[in-house]
Amino acid sequence: MLVQDTAPPSIFGGSENAPPPVLRPKPTGTSAAFSRSMSNFSALSINSLPSASQPPANPDDEILKDYDNLFRIMYQYPPSLSTTNIATAYTECKALLHLADMYDALPIAGTRVDHHLLRFGARLYKQIAKYPPSYLKLGYLARSRTIFAEALIHVVGQWPLAQSSLQNQVDTAVLDLIEDKHEDLEEAKSRVEAKLWRLSLTNPRGDRVTPTSDYLAWLAVSFFRSWVAENAISAPTPILKPPSTAGPQPPLPAQSSSGRLFRTLSSSAPLPGLGRDDCKRFLKLSPDLYTRDNLRRFERKVEELRNLAREIVRPICRSFLELDGSAGGGGVALGYLTCTRVGDGEWPWEE
Repeated sequence: MLVQDTAPPSIFGGSENAPPPVLRPKPTGTSAAFSRSMSNFSALSINSLPSASQPPANPDDEILKDYDNLFRIMYQYPPSLSTTNIATAYTECKALLHLADMYDALPIAGTRVDHHLLRFGARLYKQIAKYPPSYLKLGYLARSRTIFAEALIHVVGQWPLAQSSLQNQVDTAVLDLIEDKHEDLEEAKSRVEAKLWRLSLTNPRGDRVTPTSDYLAWLAVSFFRSWVAENAISAPTPILKPPSTAGPQPPLPAQSSSGRLFRTLSSSAPLPGLGRDDCKRFLKLSPDLYTRDNLRRFERKVEELRNLAREIVRPICRSFLELDGSAGGGGVALGYLTCTRVGDGEWPWEE
């Protein structure tokens, strides 16, 4: 009877006839989920995102769109921003800039935002005039000289109206720049006002007219100065307030009243209060002076004073806005001064 001998053990251990070890498959749940998430993210296209006319309802979709725009900019692709609605474009650009600030990508994203918003042209400048503090902060983040300077002119002209909107919300350098420009504007305004109050007519020898040298010309100077005083001072607050008033109303800023006065003097339109009927009414207060010749001479003196005043206020009435600040031609009439400029080396992000 034949009996099969058992094979001797191998020097490497185990037996030759021993079954191979069971191979356990590696866990694939994590890798599969990671691959699936990456494929979903790579398959994401801008067509699947909500359009500008239909804002996304889910906040996560808005964040995802901001990230998509940031990645597009990093890889030299145009971002998906509204090209028709300036308000929607502002909201999208603001969210994009805040996201780029988290990743130190403002120099890259700011250039794209600046280029995109400037394509709106006059609509952008009108929007800046409505909301200058908001666009000042956006222009600072985007490092946009055009948007920042446009908003700064409006803010300085109405300062401190926007102080509560900018305090503790912008860099200290921005507030310092605003206050410096406002002080410069106030000094220039004071110099112009002093020249207006010293404005007078002279005789052929160059001496200032007096009641003894030229009484009619002196009356014209007094009449013109009275008009300047009435237009330079804002309306006083009434002592008896209506019952519907819940509290004291803030007075009109002096900057706005003086700005309107300077702009009125710089215009070529007829000035209310200095017309022919006003001159006639003033001369009739002295019946012995009211003649046709004296009226014509009085009107010429008043017109001469107005021309001198126009030359005085011309420098401070210059506008460095991109927006058309004239009342005619579809422009926007502004009651404050817009002669602020930002020179080289004054941009707050260059410090």
